[in-house]
Amino acid sequence: MTNTTTNEAVEQLLARSHALGADPRFTNYAGGNTSAKGTAADPVTGEDVELLWVKGSGGDLGTLEEKGLAVLRLDRVRALRDVYPGVEREDEMVAAFDYCLHGKGGAAPSIDTAMHALVDAAHVDHLHPDAGIAIATAADGEKLTETIFEGKVVWVPWRRPGFQLGLDIAAIKEANPQAVGTILGGHGITAWGATSAEAEANSRWIIETATAYIEANSVPEPFGPVLDGYAALPQAQRRAKAAALAPVIRGIASQDKPQVGHYTDSEAVLDFLARAEHPRLAALGTSCPDHFLRTKVKPLVVDLPATASVEETTARLAELHEEYRADYRAYYERHAAPDSPAMRGADPLIVLVPGVGMFSFGKDKQTARVAGEFYVNAINVMRGAEGISSYSPIEESEKFRIEYWALEEAKLARMPKPKPLATRIALVTGAASGIGKAIATRLAAEGACVVVADLDLAKARAAAAEIAGSRGADVAVGVAADVSDAAAVAAAVEEAVLAFGGLDLVVNNAGLSISKPLMETTEKDWDLQHDVMAKGSFLVSQATAKVLIAQGLGGDIVYISSKNSVFAGPNNIAYSAVKADQAHQVRLLAAELGEHGVKVNGINPDGVVRGSGIFAGGWGAQRAKTYGIPEEELGKFYAQRTLLKREVLPEHVANAVFVLTGGELSHTTGLHVPVDAGVAAAFLR
Repeated sequence: MTNTTTNEAVEQLLARSHALGADPRFTNYAGGNTSAKGTAADPVTGEDVELLWVKGSGGDLGTLEEKGLAVLRLDRVRALRDVYPGVEREDEMVAAFDYCLHGKGGAAPSIDTAMHALVDAAHVDHLHPDAGIAIATAADGEKLTETIFEGKVVWVPWRRPGFQLGLDIAAIKEANPQAVGTILGGHGITAWGATSAEAEANSRWIIETATAYIEANSVPEPFGPVLDGYAALPQAQRRAKAAALAPVIRGIASQDKPQVGHYTDSEAVLDFLARAEHPRLAALGTSCPDHFLRTKVKPLVVDLPATASVEETTARLAELHEEYRADYRAYYERHAAPDSPAMRGADPLIVLVPGVGMFSFGKDKQTARVAGEFYVNAINVMRGAEGISSYSPIEESEKFRIEYWALEEAKLARMPKPKPLATRIALVTGAASGIGKAIATRLAAEGACVVVADLDLAKARAAAAEIAGSRGADVAVGVAADVSDAAAVAAAVEEAVLAFGGLDLVVNNAGLSISKPLMETTEKDWDLQHDVMAKGSFLVSQATAKVLIAQGLGGDIVYISSKNSVFAGPNNIAYSAVKADQAHQVRLLAAELGEHGVKVNGINPDGVVRGSGIFAGGWGAQRAKTYGIPEEELGKFYAQRTLLKREVLPEHVANAVFVLTGGELSHTTGLHVPVDAGVAAAFLR
């Protein structure tokens, strides 16, 4: 064992983890773990003690930080061998790791801690590379391991991760001094080294050697020939069909609990679905625990050609969903014990549509996206295994033991409580600035995925990037939307459903203001005002209501109307008339969409000067002229005419949107909420 200082061991471990985690050939998001052993001073005695630093539960190698490492006393972990009660009670050993922590211990130790502690090597890697799992899931994987690696890598029969697997690998290393690692049947690989560089080199060698063997020895068409009618549709046609199906599929995936979606039409997915063996292989399900914990044991596969119409596919999806739910319940009942956790839900997390692609789902966009990435990994694994042998995943009973593992249930129970708008997908028009941007920002902060729609695409994307921060497109995307153009609205809605799987919350905010007296208001002024706001909100509501109805999950439509919808002020004929139009659209749509569980409400702001795109665009100067005051004093002027004497800001309007859609007002529709600091003349009667 090396005798490095703490900082050296940690620095080397993090560098190695980042290097391995950055390459999708080596491992997938949050998959695998790495470790290093070294010495550090005991804070009590000052004497050097041997420590283990290992990636903690739930961390990701590519982004691993020191706080994501569990730190344990090596002598205490190894001493657990003397109290190990046997494989039937090995889950108890996870709780025992807590008594081995050094100091505050860092992150929570994972189930794989024993593997890293018990193997007599200073540096250990456990990874889930596609090529390695292809060998691990091949029907003759043990023989292939001998052939490919010539004794330098040893086969380990499938065993659920845990203390016993750590003992098994430690024994294998001791009995095979020439070995640099193992193939874990049905699962992945483990490699080790005396130094961090050696461990990384051994991990890379195993993966690259497996990859080279598969490439050199694979049959030409591992998934069989292309089926007639199942080839990928042309891109434009494919995306249009995906957008039409996405809300329906999201409704299917969300019957038990709401889900966010992700769409993938990569070549790997489309080629898999085009070929003859995809129904058989998909039915076998995934094998690596990291895969099926995120994808469920198998996907829902549409058994129609790409040439099937949207209507035919929608009808078949309903039938297949019922079959999938019945099949999943039967799977649960076949294997559940009296003390098994309750069934978590019978809806699919992966839905495959030939010619179109894959729809994956999760509790948020990142989870949905990663689930899709894992299924692409599974496709790669199946291709490799079928190319040199035949794909043979672990038994269904073993999958159940992991999916409904008490330790997995405890891990889920530790997850933080979701935010109020978690799983909800919002589309906000005119959201690149002003009130719309404040609304989009608030909705994202409350857990929603947000589509920032604006006439200016560059500004929409910039606003989305600002709102999302480091989380990027998993939280917010920017799309172009001329709300007065039906085709442009349809395109924006299509982008929204392809980005997140569907829609739940629509905010009609886009607008402009022309402040002129009757005699100066031109026909062009009138038409522009009504095209953008009356026609625009109608077109957006029409296009998005179609999605909400197809999903069957209810939803919210919110109109940002105005105090002027009920208040008659001077020199404002076009703007106030169109706001009255929007206000009545709220009532009309509330009456029409209620049967679909869709709530439609409005907000009547007034005097939002600071941060308002409308006021900055000339409206402020016009209104200030009307009232005979300097433009810079307009906000104060509006505040003084209110009952509360308070200025209204964009954030106050955003607060009202959240109140209407955050879940507390579940039985409120057709309401207009004033956000005007109290304008008595605009009180609703």
